[in-house]
Amino acid sequence: MQFRVLGTVAAVTDHGDPLPLGPAKRHSLLAVLLLHPDTAVTVDRLTGALWEEEPPRHSRTVLQGHVSRLRALFTEYGAAAQGIELVTQGPAYVLRLPGAVVDAHRFEELLGAARSLREPGEAVSVLRDALALWRGPALAGTVRSPLLENAAHALEELRLAAVEELAAAHERLGEHGAAAAVLRAEVAANPLREPLIAGLMLALGRAGRQSDALDWFHRTRRLLADQLGVGPGAVLTDAYTALLRADAAEASVPSAPVVAGAVAGAGAPPVAAPGAAVTPDPPAGPAPALAAAQLLPRRPRGFTGRERELAALDRATAGAPGPIAMITGSAGVGKTALSLHWAHLRHADFPDGRLFVDLRGYSPAPARDTAAVLREFLLALGVPAEGMPGTPESLGARYRELTGRRRMLVVLDNARDSAQVRPLLPGGEDCVTLITSRDRLGGLVASDAARPVPLAALPAAQSTALLAAVLGPDLVAAEPEAAVRLAELCDGLPLALRVAAARLATGPHRGLAAFAGELSDEHTRLDLLRVEDTGVAAALGLTVRQLPEPARRMFHRLGPHTGATLDTCTAAALADCAPAQAAAALDQLAAAQLVVEAGPHAYVLHDLVRLYARSLTPGCDRDGLLRLLDHRLHTLLAASAAAEPGGEPCCALPPGARPAVGIRTFDDRAGALAWYSAERDALRGAVEAAAAAGLHDRAWRLVLLQWPLIVWQVRDGWVPLLERGLASAELDGDPGGQSRARALLGWVLSEEGRPAEALVQLERAPELAALAGDTAGEAIARINLAVALTRSGAAERDGARERARDLLVRALALAERAGHTETATLAHQHLAHHLLADGSPAEAAAHAARGLALAPRLAAPRRVALRTLYGRALAATGRTGEAVRQLGDALREARAHAYAEGEKAARSALAALGVLTDR
Repeated sequence: MQFRVLGTVAAVTDHGDPLPLGPAKRHSLLAVLLLHPDTAVTVDRLTGALWEEEPPRHSRTVLQGHVSRLRALFTEYGAAAQGIELVTQGPAYVLRLPGAVVDAHRFEELLGAARSLREPGEAVSVLRDALALWRGPALAGTVRSPLLENAAHALEELRLAAVEELAAAHERLGEHGAAAAVLRAEVAANPLREPLIAGLMLALGRAGRQSDALDWFHRTRRLLADQLGVGPGAVLTDAYTALLRADAAEASVPSAPVVAGAVAGAGAPPVAAPGAAVTPDPPAGPAPALAAAQLLPRRPRGFTGRERELAALDRATAGAPGPIAMITGSAGVGKTALSLHWAHLRHADFPDGRLFVDLRGYSPAPARDTAAVLREFLLALGVPAEGMPGTPESLGARYRELTGRRRMLVVLDNARDSAQVRPLLPGGEDCVTLITSRDRLGGLVASDAARPVPLAALPAAQSTALLAAVLGPDLVAAEPEAAVRLAELCDGLPLALRVAAARLATGPHRGLAAFAGELSDEHTRLDLLRVEDTGVAAALGLTVRQLPEPARRMFHRLGPHTGATLDTCTAAALADCAPAQAAAALDQLAAAQLVVEAGPHAYVLHDLVRLYARSLTPGCDRDGLLRLLDHRLHTLLAASAAAEPGGEPCCALPPGARPAVGIRTFDDRAGALAWYSAERDALRGAVEAAAAAGLHDRAWRLVLLQWPLIVWQVRDGWVPLLERGLASAELDGDPGGQSRARALLGWVLSEEGRPAEALVQLERAPELAALAGDTAGEAIARINLAVALTRSGAAERDGARERARDLLVRALALAERAGHTETATLAHQHLAHHLLADGSPAEAAAHAARGLALAPRLAAPRRVALRTLYGRALAATGRTGEAVRQLGDALREARAHAYAEGEKAARSALAALGVLTDR
């Protein structure tokens, strides 16, 4: 858990997810306690901070309520494990916590560390880290009380001091333009803070921009006179005087004489006369004419959609001086196309020109040299080759000087990191910079207030529109469903869609449906999405090469994964590492846009990315697949225990199963069932992968351990999966697995109204369970067979009902002998139902009551079913009052657990007794 006061007051998890703090007064309470950690803060002082005016009479009660809610929140999110505790100490409260979890504490530590550093380069790095902790005005979202306003002002003064020290460190490095950029944003926010403006003037002067520097002096002088009626102070006038003296000194320096014989253009450097100073750069010459620079490539063909992203770019580039917008996204998602399309749309907004460069941050060719890019830009800006500065520093200074006088767009495409971009940022407040990158470039957000515009895959409608734009609308209109399927197989990536369209347009004649069928084969999909030197695999490969080693190693291990979602525990199992290491590597993959962060510890892995990861491992990664399957089995056991508390596992882990590295936890039944539903496709893929690899001992267990969801969504197409599980159990030669698979498959077939097929499976299940020595399995098999016999059309004709009762009685005896509470409860439930239907309500009531006595630890739906049966049986014996009470309890519990089927049954039983219920 981390705490933030440098911006909106917040408590966040270690993954950055905010905790629900509630109203402003609770934010204010937390802020005061965070500003005084490990210190007793009196109730009176807290009351003064939470109310701007006279507090109400009940203020102490309100304060206690906020303290109580904070404590509950800390408990819910495990704060105590990190040493975080809110305690009462007499008439005061103390928030005990490690200082490192509060951003203000870390900021002051970094500021102190920077002040102790001698090397200015190191100081720049530390100060940037310190300032990156700020997310807006300090203590935002709190009550406007004097105590909090004074604290916010003190923190802001510290921040401005850090800004001034960062600019000074840049100055010591000779990076005068960088110093000016740091100060300019602060001056815009603090137009009357004279020390900041003086620092900006001097930095601009040292960067060769005296006119801009002097303009700041006159602008501030007028503002001081208009708003305060005063003139500039000493710090501002001293800076102005220093600039004027520098101008005069520069004007008085004579030109260096050239020795006779030095011929311009002869290939040798000019030689200075003895005693004359050597100037490394040639004279800049007169300022070039302001011709509009144009380096922008043509508008991309077939561009479609992206209305929201185009609007986001408009917002990101509006308002602020010198705005920087960053289009970030994965390989092939269309970042360059979007940047060029927007640049052409906004052509009229940049009368002084548009610069463009491919920085080749993710390219087979080496990344572009900064000095070479600056020379290209200066040539486009009108600087003649013979007047080109000779060092990278002077190139950058000249570039910022020229762009400082223009209204331009600079597009920096395919950037690898923030350091590659910073030297190419223009100097003018009227310039807009547009950057594209596969990395998030968080450093640029922190240091230069860049605004990200994330770019995701195209939705289905825009994907098919892109296909229509390339192939022609008639072809797509002729096969609309195939076009949607093709878009899905391409993951909505514009690169993949364009390659697919190119194959369709240039290959042998075939329709969209036929090509989509070919792409459905995962073994050949990446090969089909390649045309000449363009393809998805090549684009992804360039991203993977640039990854840090932990992330690259993790990516190579993701191939066996079978689903679209990935959590840190599953990644840890795949990579055979600790969950913390897996989390760090996944964060790096998310930064490189290879996975998408979907929530705490949760990521999305798109199919094409997963297939590329699989292609990096020749053959089958059997060890990785085994680690994945065993991790899935451990997780399924945990999920089934949470979904059916009190139940017994339907199977044990296979011999030789890997121990769990880290297993996600499930708080309750609802959470477990939600996980089952979300992971259903991934689990089916795991079963198929296990069977294909001959790991049948894992395959049938992966099927059976999904039984909690199968039972409660019984008519949702489970038969093919269960048949696959049965086949694997037979290939594994495990009679217990075969019995469980047949019992569950028979139950599902019976619920689907296929009694003959159900009985084929169920008749063999009890004997297989007995052969395996699986007492609970035999009991369940007998229960399922009894239910199927009762439902069969021949039940009355061939004595099946009597046989069904005998099966249930035997099942109950087996379960009780083995001590299997959940199975015994199930037997009581079905016996009660059977006896009630057979006209034996007293016996039915007795079995329902015995089942209820065993049910407190079981899932709510089981209790609701038993209580409803009990109520019906009581009503049939004439005990109407007790029946109504039981049915009312069943109805309330069903509603509380959103068990719609149980609620309907209880309400129907009450209605039969003449009791009306609200709906």
